[in-house]
Amino acid sequence: MAGFTVNTPSVHDLPAYLSPPEHILIDPEVLNAQLTGRVLSRLPGIPWSLSTDQRSGPRAQASGIDSGKQNSFILYLKHYKGRFLRYCPGTRNYNCCAYRIMHIGENCPLNCSYCILKAYFQDRIIKVWANQEDLFKELELKLRPGNRLFRAGTGEFTDSLALEPLTGYTGDLVQFLGNYPNVCLELKSKIINLSWIKKVSDPSRVLPAWSVNSQEIIKTQEQGSAGLEERMRAAAGCAAQGFRVCLHFDPIIHYPGWEKGYALAVETIFDYLRPENIAYLSLGSFRFMPELEKMLMRDESRATYIYNEFITGLDGKKRLFLPLRLKQFAFIAKHLKDKGLLDRHMYFCMESSYVWTKVLGYTPEDLGGLDRHLLRLSFDP
Repeated sequence: MAGFTVNTPSVHDLPAYLSPPEHILIDPEVLNAQLTGRVLSRLPGIPWSLSTDQRSGPRAQASGIDSGKQNSFILYLKHYKGRFLRYCPGTRNYNCCAYRIMHIGENCPLNCSYCILKAYFQDRIIKVWANQEDLFKELELKLRPGNRLFRAGTGEFTDSLALEPLTGYTGDLVQFLGNYPNVCLELKSKIINLSWIKKVSDPSRVLPAWSVNSQEIIKTQEQGSAGLEERMRAAAGCAAQGFRVCLHFDPIIHYPGWEKGYALAVETIFDYLRPENIAYLSLGSFRFMPELEKMLMRDESRATYIYNEFITGLDGKKRLFLPLRLKQFAFIAKHLKDKGLLDRHMYFCMESSYVWTKVLGYTPEDLGGLDRHLLRLSFDP
């Protein structure tokens, strides 16, 4: 294979959260792709094979490969034929932020008990779209003319950075987007990888973002992820280099002692960051589809929060009983405001205008629409 350089870490240098895949499955169309060569060079000795039967799909082809080890996965380098730039799959019944997704792959090597991706994909096959040239061609068409602003991100169907030591995908993307000052890219993650920073030409157009939670939830429910202090140290490092960061309290989980846990989480955030370092911060209560509920009940020794008081929302997902949800939102929002974060830099993920009014005193409509408001916060420090 040509077009790639073997000069990067080997399988022995992978971070602790990222075990080597059991097998690499490759579509023939991307066998000679730069990204494929890069991945294989970083995983010497890991067996790989061509995906030769497109009809059976990767799950059937990988059925005899998975060893059953905890956190094992199959890495599938796919020739993706769908749309790379798409809208967030929100619902009209709740306020959606209209985030634009730059779709680079699916599934995640971390093992967060509550992760909705488990219900979406129900396997340990992590897909990476290796035909990056098609991604860039589509973006060239859709991101021009440059007078239209885009707030986009890669962290909807995968962790933005978890596979970066293998793929270098984010580094390639931020380098490409350096030619598009009309795009602000959010990189949402639960791990620490800042290798892509050296390829950023304008820090004001990239928003490093981390999910945040109480220490108890991170320790017991987010296996493989970085601790809260690690995330905030990385966020502070980004701020020192001219970046603003985004934080996401999502999912907020109701458990015994949650008040102390989330109060300490807010304290930890502002041990490392000033309010002006934060572009925006979201609050989202734990919500889940019926498919995920079945999985959580099988993991009941860890995911005891599944036995809380839930109702079925307008989108068909279950969510915490409204009075409990409002109490948690109001508690965390107050602590954030007490630390100096302006309430208009907070927003709710997939909540009704009633919740906005009860907690913050206004609705997205009062801001001119949530999508426009977050777009302004993305581009205007």
